[in-house]
Amino acid sequence: MGLYGGALPDFPWDSLAEVRQRAASYPAGAVDLTIGSPADPVPEVIRSAFTTAADAHGYPGNVGTARLREEIVSWLIRRRGLDANGPQPGVLPTIGSKELIALLPAFLGLGAPDTVGYPAVAYPTYDVGARLAGATPVPIDIESDPHTWPKLSLLWLNSPGNPDGHVLDMDQLRRIRQWAKGTGTVIASDECYGELVWDVAQAPSILDAGVCEGDLRGLLCVYSLSKQSNLAGYRAAFVAGDPSLIGPLAEVRKHAGFMVPGPVQAAMVAALADDAHVERQRARYARRREALLEGFIHTGLVNDPKSVAGLYLWLSAPRSSLTGRQIVSALADIGIIATPGDFYGEVSAGYIRVSLTAPDSDIAQAAERLAQFRLPGASEAKL
Repeated sequence: MGLYGGALPDFPWDSLAEVRQRAASYPAGAVDLTIGSPADPVPEVIRSAFTTAADAHGYPGNVGTARLREEIVSWLIRRRGLDANGPQPGVLPTIGSKELIALLPAFLGLGAPDTVGYPAVAYPTYDVGARLAGATPVPIDIESDPHTWPKLSLLWLNSPGNPDGHVLDMDQLRRIRQWAKGTGTVIASDECYGELVWDVAQAPSILDAGVCEGDLRGLLCVYSLSKQSNLAGYRAAFVAGDPSLIGPLAEVRKHAGFMVPGPVQAAMVAALADDAHVERQRARYARRREALLEGFIHTGLVNDPKSVAGLYLWLSAPRSSLTGRQIVSALADIGIIATPGDFYGEVSAGYIRVSLTAPDSDIAQAAERLAQFRLPGASEAKL
């Protein structure tokens, strides 16, 4: 039964073994468009900072260096709309964002009486984190009226969303913020794709002055440098927001020995201080997105019109009855591996997720194969 008595779901990617094997048998090999792991090099400015700090013989502080904390706040002001003249947020570096997402409910002291809300179409770790703490996970239609939601102890937001690329605008975030203030709900906003927007001007932060109106109470912003800076292998992330929440988080993490290595902290300072490499990376992903969208034009698959940001296409076959699993199986026949939508919630069974993070050569190969492919039973639909 395992440590949690069978309370945790099966790891979803394990179910793709047969699909991967079949795709690998394609004459030109498989193109894997599933997990969004960066394929591009770590920028030199970041690698240089990392190696310069390599003589890290002592334990790093779990709250991060003063320089890193200052750089995080400066970046939030410059890039995420934090009010420079408002209250200062607490900040805490974390070992990637996934460990924080999985452990935040427990770190906040939530348990059996508590409920943790998260988007109904979502990255599975929000659900897992609630279960690990013994709390009840509750999928929520985040775009609905907050006053129709049940009482929650913690609400996860994810904008731009993984997998669907949906973005909560300023008005939506303000409504959710006002609801949370009235109900005493803590909001944790996972914004790791915030710099990767395509068809909207911005994906605002929960800490944006126009959203929180100078009141950081009950608000946490979770951010990762994996996506914008290709630092997935560095495990470089942070949480920022209400100092009365950040303080206890730092304390419990101190007891548990959660410390971001010193060279990684130095790399984070360099990454946060340099906007140029982010612009270059965004341009790479924009080109890959356009190539894949062009490739999918004749397949019968349509990208969700609200999928306007992030690292994924969110595709379905609206002119057929095919499920996401069936679409994934059909794509494997041309050596393309995609992710079925049901990994991200029951309401997503008709979708697939396609990642933009593969190398340019793989993206080009996938686009070429897609141009000659038509889903069984699906008619051509312009994207």
